[in-house]
Amino acid sequence: MRLIDPIVAELDQEAQTTRRVLERVPEDKLPWKPHPKSMSLGQLALHLAATPGMIATIASQDRVEAPSFQQAEAKSRAEILDAFTQGLATAKDLLDRIDDARAMGTWTLARDGKVLMAVPRLAMLRAILLNHSYHHRGQLTVYLRLLNVPVPSIYGPSADENPFG
Repeated sequence: MRLIDPIVAELDQEAQTTRRVLERVPEDKLPWKPHPKSMSLGQLALHLAATPGMIATIASQDRVEAPSFQQAEAKSRAEILDAFTQGLATAKDLLDRIDDARAMGTWTLARDGKVLMAVPRLAMLRAILLNHSYHHRGQLTVYLRLLNVPVPSIYGPSADENPFG
């Protein structure tokens, strides 16, 4: 087994849940924000959807300049789901190319030549590809709750859905 295989397996498993959350995003509320400093629902959903492909793409490089983090707003749920489908395909393709030496190789994030982070690529994938996605998926479920949209089960029952009963 390669070092990257558990990351790919977890990405596959969690993608099913993430898709269920993204499928609940109400199209008529995409511009909605819970607070003026927050991303809109459409921005957050599109960011979550694009994360697998975007992070796998930057992980395939050895050194990356920190992005500006300007997030576009989705125009439709279909755009969100298409971005997620495409992003997952991109991520799986790129991750499949990572051998053990590359997985343990250093990945560096810099801004204006200054190193902000230098970690093994595997650690970057765990922290940003997976954990970062879970963070934003959790945020998105709060948005859904505030909009009175039924929240799907994630790791067990939600107030709206019980996979065990």
